[in-house]
Amino acid sequence: MTLLALGINHKTAPVALRERVTFSPETLDKALESLLAQPMVQGGVVLSTCNRTELYLSVEEQDNLQEALIRWLCNYHGLNEEDLRKSLYWHQDNDAVSHLMRVASGLDSLVLGEPQILGQVKKAFADSSRGHLNVSELERMFQKSFSVAKRVRTETDIGASAVSVAFAACTLARQIFESLSSVTVLLVGAGETIELVARHLREHHVRKMVIANRTRERAQALAEEVGAEVIALSDIDERLKEADIIISSTASPLPIIGKGMVERALKARRNQPMLLVDIAVPRDVETRGRQTG
Repeated sequence: MTLLALGINHKTAPVALRERVTFSPETLDKALESLLAQPMVQGGVVLSTCNRTELYLSVEEQDNLQEALIRWLCNYHGLNEEDLRKSLYWHQDNDAVSHLMRVASGLDSLVLGEPQILGQVKKAFADSSRGHLNVSELERMFQKSFSVAKRVRTETDIGASAVSVAFAACTLARQIFESLSSVTVLLVGAGETIELVARHLREHHVRKMVIANRTRERAQALAEEVGAEVIALSDIDERLKEADIIISSTASPLPIIGKGMVERALKARRNQPMLLVDIAVPRDVETRGRQTG
């Protein structure tokens, strides 16, 4: 039995590839069933975030093991093997355990020490364990990593500064706009990242926040906390022109803000600039729309 960690992340692959290798919450169970149906796979955990997609596996050693797993990943996502192979990393046994410890501790994150990753790893383990086979060695690997990550947080200064992708997005907005007290911000999504963004914006007294989300209930709870207005995703086209800053982070497999939307909004604003910050993978803003204006 061998433990493996393989995947791609922000250091090895561009977003154009990362967004093609994501596993959405809706497809995770089906993906795990397909993965565990492979004869060499005994147990598996899928970690899929904005900045990384990784498979943590317990496998039986066999010839061409790496080729077989790469082939499965490419077939599942409809990828060319050579495109993925250039960006893929592969860790085995102790190296796989060490890699997971670094990931869970925030040492391998885009923003060093960002606090959200441990929760994401725990959720990935829980989701992958639900109704699926996980061997004890794989479970011990994750439990040990959770313990190490907690020690890193409590015994070092890595978590001393509240730095995250959400914080970085708000910092960028503050650098571009002299004062957030005069701007309107449209937040697309209502997940953990957007929750953090909204709280940072509230601390900096943004003039107005509007939250667009697929489910109104989740957006409403956040809106009541931060004093925001809630709209439906279908209202974005009409309301986009009001926003000076748009920050988007959803799990949508397709872009939510298209090139045409941005062009119409800029025309209505008489080309007064807008800042679009797309944190999502796959991307929420159509690629060409990101370049408009």
